[in-house]
Amino acid sequence: MATALIILAAGQGTRMNSDLPKVLHRIAGAPLLAHAMMSGAGLSPERTVIVAGHGAEAVTRAAREWDGAVEVVIQERQEGTGHAVQQALPALEGFEGRVIVLYGDTPLIRPETLQQMLDAPSDVVVLGFEAADPGRYGRLVVHLGQLYRIIEYKDATDEERRITLCNSGVLCTEFSTLKRLVQALRNDNVAGEYYLTDIIGAARAEGLTAEVVTCPEAETLGVNSRADLAAAEAAMQARLRAEVMENGVTLSAPDTVFLSHDTVIGRDTIVGPHVVFGTGTTVESEAEILPYCHLEGCHISRGARVGPFARLRPGAELAEDVHVGNFVEVKNTILDEGVKVGHLTYLGDAHVGEHTNIGAGTITCNYDGVMKHRTEIGARAFIGSDTMLVAPVSVGAGAMTASGSVITEDVPENALALGRARQQNKPGFAAKLFDLLKAKKASRQKET
Repeated sequence: MATALIILAAGQGTRMNSDLPKVLHRIAGAPLLAHAMMSGAGLSPERTVIVAGHGAEAVTRAAREWDGAVEVVIQERQEGTGHAVQQALPALEGFEGRVIVLYGDTPLIRPETLQQMLDAPSDVVVLGFEAADPGRYGRLVVHLGQLYRIIEYKDATDEERRITLCNSGVLCTEFSTLKRLVQALRNDNVAGEYYLTDIIGAARAEGLTAEVVTCPEAETLGVNSRADLAAAEAAMQARLRAEVMENGVTLSAPDTVFLSHDTVIGRDTIVGPHVVFGTGTTVESEAEILPYCHLEGCHISRGARVGPFARLRPGAELAEDVHVGNFVEVKNTILDEGVKVGHLTYLGDAHVGEHTNIGAGTITCNYDGVMKHRTEIGARAFIGSDTMLVAPVSVGAGAMTASGSVITEDVPENALALGRARQQNKPGFAAKLFDLLKAKKASRQKET
């Protein structure tokens, strides 16, 4: 059966105290809205409709970065969740199948949970959870497995408030049923809003069946404040860490490793403490990432060793058995098999051939103030410590640069390049210079 998604993302999120729309705040490297979209995408929906309001232009742009086929509708006035769904109905006209209503600020719901809702036989299915502290959540009134109504906390009796089965807001039903029930909603309540939860009572009045599918409370966490955002980040990180360890990755200090939603790490890789994986990072099997590394937009091949204190930026490509050591930064650079970059080096916009050794303090001077330029280093070359490679420049295979050289011209294969000024020693001059400087310092102190 075909599936469609309606994702509600119109709220301002005033408790976030932010100019950024609430659903665009990020966890695990992606906006909250994107996490809801990714959860729904696991169902292979035929259509996805985002209901935007506050910051609609930015929300639309972000949504289409994740799914270019998504349709965005605008809720000009925020008059409740039922009203928001009403705005989405025209975009689904002609659709035949089930619709799941999700929330752009609820990023932790798993695709498996949504699939359970699709598989449930009832006409209307609501996602609920057993709350440790029900607080002011809406309560789900269930009898003999059937959901009879959702009652808001403020309208509940003392007996109803003792119910711990609570409403997440996520629901699933046929589009034709949703359209009919939502269009019949009334706003004759204190808030003057159209509540989506009212469709349960309306469905039961029609003789339709309704039931609850439950999930762990953590999946239903909604983000309404910076504290909620931090809690969602923590929950997502715990989930991602558990997944990579289950897939055969060693995290020596899991709580200190931060992953992105799209991080891929191969089995038998070891990740040390305090490593941050930005978006777009892939690490193949049997690599080792030592402590205090920051990796983003890079690819690390089998058997490579990175760190400690290394930074790999977008476009860094490390082949098998490459070693990138402490305080090395690599950006938009390909390191072929067996390259060694031990320490204190910056390689940007470069290609380094296999089994080349890059000495400490080497820098590819890739930026002239206007444009970026590339450096090409051949296989089995030796770059001496403190070499400045002023791009565009190439160093041939098997060539060597002398320590402290500034290389401004291409170096042929197997050649030795020296690009430094001739050293001159002036006997006794240091002592005379120190005496002069000390005298000047004493004179200034007397004047003050």
